[in-house]
Amino acid sequence: MKTVVVSIGGSVVLSDEADALFLKKLTALFKKVSQGYKLFVIVGGGKIARRYIQLGRTVGFDEDTLDLIGIDVTRVNARVITSLLEVSNKEIPHTTNEALTLDYPIVVMGGTDPKHSTDLVGAELAEKTHAVRFVNATNVDGIYDKDPNKHKDAQQLKEVSISQLIAKYGTKWGAAGKNIFMDEPALEIIQRAKIPTFIVNGKRLDQLEKALTGQPFDGTTILV
Repeated sequence: MKTVVVSIGGSVVLSDEADALFLKKLTALFKKVSQGYKLFVIVGGGKIARRYIQLGRTVGFDEDTLDLIGIDVTRVNARVITSLLEVSNKEIPHTTNEALTLDYPIVVMGGTDPKHSTDLVGAELAEKTHAVRFVNATNVDGIYDKDPNKHKDAQQLKEVSISQLIAKYGTKWGAAGKNIFMDEPALEIIQRAKIPTFIVNGKRLDQLEKALTGQPFDGTTILV
């Protein structure tokens, strides 16, 4: 069975208010997709993690501690998702290698180590499993030429090459709690392993399903 990896942002799972109906629909979608693919789901920390990280940075925590706080939140979010699924692991793996040993239609996990974002975890899993696609589900409709939350005239990029992204953003880890379309070290793995990668709005479940199943979707395709 072919493998698909999805990194889903924590702010998609839990934004300002809990949306139980959305989470039920999201996990139902994952179960539907898992009928045709082995599915790995990596869950981010989102706004909650960033709030904790901001607090920790204000009181003087070092970056590794801030990362560990963020990782803890991703694992809580992952437990929420796996608890809603009936076909996945219940205990959250601590490493990608541990995740690879789990024999479930869907394997759910969060973060792993400091300086190691959930996007990077997803890219690692996509490389190790030779995934047919890596989908990054964010809270915006793909990659834009500038931040669409700040600029009304931001233009969506339907396609962008991995070399362009690396030239613009680099591949080095910056700091805990950043909020960008994908963390930079993941780009290096995508380029190295030539992983078909797609950026989609995870709140738009119809488009997320299309991205996960290889259909044309409203978002951004990263050309590798």
